[in-house]
Amino acid sequence: MTIRGVSVAVAVSDRAKAAKWYAKTLGFKVWDEEPEHWTTVGDRSGKFQLHLCEINGKSGPKPPKSEVGNTGILMDTDGSFPRVCAGLKKKGVKFSMPPKKLPWGWLAKFLDPDGNEFWLQPRA
Repeated sequence: MTIRGVSVAVAVSDRAKAAKWYAKTLGFKVWDEEPEHWTTVGDRSGKFQLHLCEINGKSGPKPPKSEVGNTGILMDTDGSFPRVCAGLKKKGVKFSMPPKKLPWGWLAKFLDPDGNEFWLQPRA
């Protein structure tokens, strides 16, 4: 039996605004949408998706309160890690931990517009 992850929920204040940010800033694609509560965005392969859950949705039943913060979600990237991070910074991405060379390799942490924190490292 094989079990694989499909999506991870991330709390956002406005799904449409968040989806645009993920698409424009990180190059993600909008994959699916359920008008009353969620939108999924992810990499172009579709193998990694974020389930954007709108806190206090504008329509439909009010979703359960979700917390914004450290998601524990790790993403990786190709290319020169310092250059990738510099490019994200030019696009307005705020880093809670700027790119740092640690004994085991590079790591950075960045925030989405709602304050959710993601981890970023170079692809191994």
